[in-house]
Amino acid sequence: RQGYEDPHWQYPAASYGNDYTYQSHQWQPVAWQDNRDPRQGEHYGKSASYREQHYYRGYHPNLASKPPGQERTRTSDSHKERHNSAGRSEWAGGETLSQDSGEASGLPQEPSLLLQYHESGLSSSSYELSQYIRDGSDLYDPTLSGTWSPAQAGGPSVSPLAPVVPPKFWRPHVAVCFGAGGQLVLVCPHQPAEGQPAYVELHSLEARLHDTKELQELQAFPGPLAREDLHKVDVMTFCQQKIAMSCDLSTQKGRDSALLWKLLLLLCRQNGSMVGSDTAELLMQDCRHEERYRRQNPAANLIGLTDDELISRQPGTLDLITGEVPPVVETQEQIVEKFTKLLYYGRKKDALVWAMRNHLWGHALFLSSKMDPRTYSWVLTGFTSTLATNDPLQTLFQLMSGKIPQAALCCGDATWGDWRPHLAVMLSNKVGDVELNNRAIVTMGDTLAGKGAVEAAHFCYLMADIPFGYFGSKADRMALLGSSHRQTFAQFARTEAIQRMEIFEYCQRLQQPKSFLLPFQVVYKLLYASCLADHGLPSQALQYCEQIATVLLGQDPASHPVLAQQVIKLSERLKLSDPLLLEMPERDQTLEPDWLLQLRARCQERKVR
Repeated sequence: RQGYEDPHWQYPAASYGNDYTYQSHQWQPVAWQDNRDPRQGEHYGKSASYREQHYYRGYHPNLASKPPGQERTRTSDSHKERHNSAGRSEWAGGETLSQDSGEASGLPQEPSLLLQYHESGLSSSSYELSQYIRDGSDLYDPTLSGTWSPAQAGGPSVSPLAPVVPPKFWRPHVAVCFGAGGQLVLVCPHQPAEGQPAYVELHSLEARLHDTKELQELQAFPGPLAREDLHKVDVMTFCQQKIAMSCDLSTQKGRDSALLWKLLLLLCRQNGSMVGSDTAELLMQDCRHEERYRRQNPAANLIGLTDDELISRQPGTLDLITGEVPPVVETQEQIVEKFTKLLYYGRKKDALVWAMRNHLWGHALFLSSKMDPRTYSWVLTGFTSTLATNDPLQTLFQLMSGKIPQAALCCGDATWGDWRPHLAVMLSNKVGDVELNNRAIVTMGDTLAGKGAVEAAHFCYLMADIPFGYFGSKADRMALLGSSHRQTFAQFARTEAIQRMEIFEYCQRLQQPKSFLLPFQVVYKLLYASCLADHGLPSQALQYCEQIATVLLGQDPASHPVLAQQVIKLSERLKLSDPLLLEMPERDQTLEPDWLLQLRARCQERKVR
C-alpha cells in the first residue's frame, strides 16, 4: 500500500520483495513541506530513494520537494519501476548489476544525488558528511554491465569497488636506521627502476655528534673504572675538571655539587678511607668565609636578677656588700678582685651572678660545679644563652647534652646561615652515643633534602653511612649520588649522576676489592652502556656489558632474569666491536666472548629448571 496522507507528516510506503532500501527504513516520519520553496533545485531522478529525498527536503531548502500530489505520483511510478526492473533482472540472469542505473528502465540517466548536493552550493563540510550516505548511482560503472561469467574473471573475484590504498609516501624519501656498531645508515631517495643508482651511505655517529655536549661528557669519562689499565690519577683528574668547569661556585647548588666532587676526590686520594676530621677540614675549606657569631648578654631572668636589681648594680652606685662605690670603667683585674671579695664574705650566689654578668664563665662554671647540680645547670644555661642561635658552639653543646641540635632542624635557611660548620663540629666531636650522633646528621640531611638541597643532603647521608636504595622505593633516602629519585626517571638518571656513582663505587673497591653496589649494577650501568652505543661508542659499551655480566655470574643470574636477558641482547649486537674478535680469522668471527657464553648458558639452565 502507498501509506496514508497527513497534512504535516508523510510516511514512506512499505515495500516487499527485493526493495531493501524501503525495508531498512520503514515507518520513519519525515517532515512534509506544503509550500514549494522558490529556491528549490531540480527534482531528483529515479536513482534517489524515497527516504533520501524527504531527508534533504527537510533540512536543505535548495533540494525542496514537489507539491504533494505530484510527488506521490512520481513515488508510485518509481516504486513500480523498481519492481519491474527487479523482475527483468531476475529473468535476464543478471544482465544489469544496478537497478538505479537507468538502463534497465530505458530512461535517460539523471545526475547523481551527491552531484546535485555538491552543486547546490552547500558547505564543504556538509558535502564531506554526505559521502557516508550511500548513493546507488555513484557506484555505477558502464564497463561492468552485461552478462558476467566466472570464465571472464579468470580466478577469484575481487570487488572492483574496493577503495584503492594510496602509497604511504607520494615520492621517494630518505630511509634512516641506526646500526649496532655506532653507525647511521642512510638509503638515498633514488629509484633503481628508472635507472638511478641505489646508494646506501654509512656515517659514524661519533663523527656526527662530535660537537654535542652529551658526547663530550661521555668521552671525557675514563670508564669503565673496573678495567685493569686504569690508574686512580685519571679518576682524580676527572673530578678536578668537573669542579673547575661544571660547578658554579657563586650559587648554593653549585657549591654543594662541588663539595660532592671534592669528597670523591678525597676518597680516591685516600683509597676509600677517611675520618671525621678529614671531612671537617673539607667542609671548612668549602666555606667562603668564616661567619662571625655575635655574642649577647645573658638574660636577666637566667641569672636571677630583676630589673631593679640590675639598675642598682650598675657602675657608679654604692655596693651594699663591700660599702664601696665601684669605678665607672672596671678592668679585668678589678672584676676578678670583686669576685674574690664576694667570696670573702661567703656570698657564693652573688659571686656567681657577678661572674656571669662580667663573662667570667670559667670562674662561674668551676664554682658552680662544686656546688649542687641545679646550680651548675643554671650557670651552664646562662652561658649558652650568651651564644648566638646559629653559633656552631650551640650545636656542639646541645649534642653533648644528649639533644638533637637545633641546627639539624633549621639549617638550609638563608636566615640561619651556612650548614657546613655545624656538620663539621658534629663530625669532629662525636659524643659517646653513636646512635644520637648519626640521628642528628641524618636529621640535618632530611632538613636539607626537604628544602631542595639534594647534593648537601646526600653528603650528610654518606657521613651517616646510609645505604643506597632503588628508584621505585620513595622511602629510601638516595638511589643515585647527587640526584633525587622523587623526580621523573629521565631527570633522575642523568649521565653526570651515573658517572659520580661509578666513581664512588670505585673508591669503595680501593678499600674493599670485592665490594659493589648491587642497585647501581642492576640498572644504571646498563643504561649507561646503551647511551654509549647510541652515541657511537660501541667498544666502551661492550666493556660495560662485560662488567655487568661478571657481577651477575658472581651472583645468581636467576635473581635478575630481565637484566640478564637485556645484557645478552645488547652484547649480541655489540660483540663485533671487541678487538679480540676482529683479530680472529674470518671463519672464527661467529664465536662469542666467554663471559657471554657463560651468561647465556646460566640463563638457559634457569629456563630448563
